[in-house]
Amino acid sequence: MSDNNAKVRHDDGARRYVLEVDGQDLGFAEYRDDGQRQVFTHTEVDQSLSGQGMGSKLVRESLDDARRRGKRVVPVCGFVADYVKKHPEWNDIIDSPA
Repeated sequence: MSDNNAKVRHDDGARRYVLEVDGQDLGFAEYRDDGQRQVFTHTEVDQSLSGQGMGSKLVRESLDDARRRGKRVVPVCGFVADYVKKHPEWNDIIDSPA
């Protein structure tokens, strides 16, 4: 599957970023707002996408959007926490969940 068929959109009303692949919603990263902080609480990607880097795309684009909007990110979700540990380029916007 090509990355070109996948896009991430911000669903502000539902407080989540949605991974859309070939027109289908196949993943999401949920968050809650805490002032200037976006607390990522849960991420899911459909099993059919396993091993294709789609979860990383979802998190990367969610973090891009948070940075663009001037938000700090709190990675409570294990998937997001693991991603930012491996990608120090996000350290400038990450707050510890503790």
